[in-house]
Amino acid sequence: MTGMPPVHASARGRECVSLVHGFFANQYMLALLGHRLKRHGYLATPWGYRNMRRSILEHADAFSRELARLDADRAVDTIHLVTHSMGGIIARAALERFRPQKLGRFVMLAPPNRGSFVANAAVGVLGGLFKPVAELTTGPESLVNSLGMPTGIDIGVIAASRDALVSPESTRPDVPHDHVTLPCLHSSLLFRRDAADLVAAFLATGEFPAPAADG
Repeated sequence: MTGMPPVHASARGRECVSLVHGFFANQYMLALLGHRLKRHGYLATPWGYRNMRRSILEHADAFSRELARLDADRAVDTIHLVTHSMGGIIARAALERFRPQKLGRFVMLAPPNRGSFVANAAVGVLGGLFKPVAELTTGPESLVNSLGMPTGIDIGVIAASRDALVSPESTRPDVPHDHVTLPCLHSSLLFRRDAADLVAAFLATGEFPAPAADG
């Protein structure tokens, strides 16, 4: 896929993109994606959390307060969500707590929407120390499979075909959504230009562009 030309900064400068990272990651990993979205004219603002032992719901409480702050900001017209991995689950839970009036579109990169097979394998050893491990198992009773999915919002999902943490099938939410898979690893999605272009296209239109025809 060829890179999309950047949009003039003033075109979407009042559209905020709130970026949320995944488990055992940090805001610095969002920097390149945020920079590329800024070149498309968006106001990209990373949001992070440090304590990896806390429950997803505790992080969701904190993120819901950030959403409320953005919703009250007169300089912001629209709040889009762009998340990586567990960040998507935090955002799902946060929207159950507070749904902004200015809510725009939601793009998830490699989200364990139906759980992670790695969490299944690690829960016996790490589940007592790190609450999210137990919350992200694939069992029907796990937190991730008990949370509601936001409705009435355009949702786009970008999966990684060589993901060693989340299967492409587990990225799919149980609500209408657009879905695309890129040939890369789980965290590589944060650093690929084509992934950033896909995110920007979805935020602008509510769908991913069709792949270019061969030849």
